[in-house]
Amino acid sequence: MKVILLKDVKGQGKKGEVKEVSEGYAANFLFKQNLAAPASNSTLKVLDNQKKAEDRKKAEEKAAAEELGRKIAEMTVGVKAKSGADGRLFGAVSNKQVAEALEKLGVKLDKRKIVMDEPIRTLGVTEVVVKLHPEVTSKLKVHVTEE
Repeated sequence: MKVILLKDVKGQGKKGEVKEVSEGYAANFLFKQNLAAPASNSTLKVLDNQKKAEDRKKAEEKAAAEELGRKIAEMTVGVKAKSGADGRLFGAVSNKQVAEALEKLGVKLDKRKIVMDEPIRTLGVTEVVVKLHPEVTSKLKVHVTEE
């Protein structure tokens, strides 16, 4: 019997997959637990439309991320910090400070998307990686100046 899984089922598959299972398993477990629905022509068409809509949404999100990535690559963010005579900062510039400086320039971005191995500890321009989407990354120039 063919069924469409409504939720992830351990040992069977993920949500949205069409699986061939025994009638007893489907009737006595999957249907009663609302884990699956019978796979008829109409439900298969609905599932296909949902997958197409989801793919379209993912493509739009990726395109928006790529556009934002191009915009960010052209930007230079200025951050002021206290420093000593040799150009080393007393503290460090973290991804939170970079996100706040970006927000002042009109780009709202979550600090977790700014990937820094370690905080910036020197004056000058540093390139920071920004992960906008699982498949889209960009580089942002951060210019640290003395306060």
